[in-house]
Amino acid sequence: MALARSKMPSPVGELTLIASEAGLVAVLWENDDPARVRLADVKDEADHPVLTRTAVQLAEYFAGERRAFDLPLDFRGTDFQKSVWAQLLAIPFGETRSYGEIARNLGNPTASRAVGAANGRNPISIIAPCHRVVGASGSLTGFAGGLEAKAFLLKLEGPKLLL
Repeated sequence: MALARSKMPSPVGELTLIASEAGLVAVLWENDDPARVRLADVKDEADHPVLTRTAVQLAEYFAGERRAFDLPLDFRGTDFQKSVWAQLLAIPFGETRSYGEIARNLGNPTASRAVGAANGRNPISIIAPCHRVVGASGSLTGFAGGLEAKAFLLKLEGPKLLL
């Protein structure tokens, strides 16, 4: 079955939203590398209910009116990636975690690099808040949407997060 796609403007550039019948599959950046999140059989369908709800909730988030998302998610990845992405969903609004903290939470304290790789492949940007993952020193590290977008999102959630 084809995936549905719509686009929406945002303060961090145009976002592409992708959904299946089960839920949101991806939130992609304007200049996203197609190899980062591989999707096949996608068609434009702006009135898909999950895409409509996602666009409304993202607009509320960017307006400072939403701190948590309430959307069905359809993560597609390896079991390890899904475990990392589940950890992202557990990071509260206005807080950050390091790659090492996530690795320790997964019971594998030496897996920081693997956590970083899985974080970089997170298909549901912003909603599964990979922007809340920072280096051990609190520094901003690689981000699919670019470090400027990451800084913007962290500032939106609380300027105290930027060191």
